[in-house]
Amino acid sequence: MIPLHAWRDTAKFHRAGAFELAYHDEGSGPPLVLIHGFPTCSWDWYQLWPELTKSNRCIAMDMLGFGLSDKPASHAYSLFEQANLHEELLLQLGVSEAHFLAHDYGDTVLQELLARQREGSNKIGILSAYMLNGGIIPGQHRPRLMQRLLLSPLGRLLGPLVNERGFRRSMGAIFGPNTPPTETELQGWWEQITHKDGTRIMHLLIRYMLERRANYERWVSVLKESPAPLRFLAGDKDPISGRHMAECFQSLGPQQDMGLLPGIGHYPQTEASEAVLRDYAAFRRRHYKAN
Repeated sequence: MIPLHAWRDTAKFHRAGAFELAYHDEGSGPPLVLIHGFPTCSWDWYQLWPELTKSNRCIAMDMLGFGLSDKPASHAYSLFEQANLHEELLLQLGVSEAHFLAHDYGDTVLQELLARQREGSNKIGILSAYMLNGGIIPGQHRPRLMQRLLLSPLGRLLGPLVNERGFRRSMGAIFGPNTPPTETELQGWWEQITHKDGTRIMHLLIRYMLERRANYERWVSVLKESPAPLRFLAGDKDPISGRHMAECFQSLGPQQDMGLLPGIGHYPQTEASEAVLRDYAAFRRRHYKAN
């Protein structure tokens, strides 16, 4: 486990045009890129990081609008742009191919990268794709009331009014009944969200839900015919993208690789880190004996 202050102290920064993006790059071995979800940041991986860096070169970026990275106001945030920014960072770091582990919003960024690989326009080769709870099939995604309000015309006014109490309540509702977020996690996530006045752009970031719907065929089709080994692991008590999402994913075809974590909610990487590490290691062994 890595405390937030230690995570912040070890952050590196990458200049992408007008923006500065925070990232972490640690460990040795085959590159493994970890892509976080909404509305949190790369610190989401703090429980998995020490173990994963023992045998992988782990790279995790705070995407534009998240964590320690810049949060420009009036910016047209896009999942396509987030995919571009990952490609640019990895190329700058000398990485031409990597394994990917993603969650939530990050799942869709990974789906876009997979789509590029399938069509031959990719800049980074994807060796494997492992996804945790996320809206990988838009029609099955069940957004919370706060998410729906942020997406509505009221979102521009509501975002700056989001407070820590409301955030804590919303987060607590998506965790498993016996695996609630810790006080340390809630404090840390809120600190990262409010860094650089991040609540003022939440209504802009949430538009990823519209982008998912508009690109349904592109991003769902790569789940059916992935150009790289792919697995979806979900906490089954997640009301947003839990058992129902996993079962829909499995129904896409007999080859779909899916797993469920009983009693776990939307954040398996923190609620059941040991189980995720075991499952991920088994996935890698099935497809890559050496890496």
